[in-house]
Amino acid sequence: MTTVYLNGQFLRLEQARISPLDRGFNYGDGVYEVVRAYRGRPFRLEAHFARLADSLAKIRLGVYLSPLTDVPARLVEENGLGGGDALIYLQVTRGAAPRQHAFPPPDTKATIFAYAWELTPNPAWSAPGLTVILAPDERWARCDIKVVSLVANVLAHQRAAERGAQEALLVRDGVVLEGTLSNFFAVFEGEVRTASLSNYILPGVTRALVLELCREHGIPCRETPIFHHELAQAEELFVSSTSFGVAPIHQLDGRTLPEARPVTERLQRLLGETIARECA
Repeated sequence: MTTVYLNGQFLRLEQARISPLDRGFNYGDGVYEVVRAYRGRPFRLEAHFARLADSLAKIRLGVYLSPLTDVPARLVEENGLGGGDALIYLQVTRGAAPRQHAFPPPDTKATIFAYAWELTPNPAWSAPGLTVILAPDERWARCDIKVVSLVANVLAHQRAAERGAQEALLVRDGVVLEGTLSNFFAVFEGEVRTASLSNYILPGVTRALVLELCREHGIPCRETPIFHHELAQAEELFVSSTSFGVAPIHQLDGRTLPEARPVTERLQRLLGETIARECA
């Protein structure tokens, strides 16, 4: 990474400067989005910007996003990432202002920052799959907003790392909601299930695509609570995210799952075909 975007300019990373009074730094008062590029082409960019706009509206921060739609592709190009996969991070905060909890004056300019880096997918995400743990959901009550304040996610993910796992699934009131950086699915009798969208679930772009593919290709699916006590009866477990794509769960809290995962593998193939078509 050598070139970044900051407040309307493409700069070398070492030239980028953000005020220590920025509300993103002092309060976590901002939102973000992560876009994946395949062979240099950002995937489902419109959906990502729609979610960014939704997050901004929910924190009552008005930012005109149209000038930013070319930023992901430009960052991929500027950083020589067009030949492979990359991730692009975009962050918008309420800007720099004297510290006070209430919103700063209306003329305070938002801080908009973005950068890109190479992504090398881990083959283990597909085979044998992810090792995950269950963890209590200790996040705030507005998980539908993609905010930059992620300390609860960080702590749960670190708990997973310390146990040799790649992800932690978050459980609230007995319901398995999602991962620290992914959405969660289970397959029961051939039916794909995932928790319904609510203030406790991030509306994942890949999650929405998985459900779209299920409906288009006749795979039974349903948005409904998945309870902790049901997991032992599930035939397959998998997660979805911008980084993982669709990744099977190989081991959950030390229990190895069956290697046969026909539904997950079919969704992986369908996702791959969609990516190839849209990023050709």
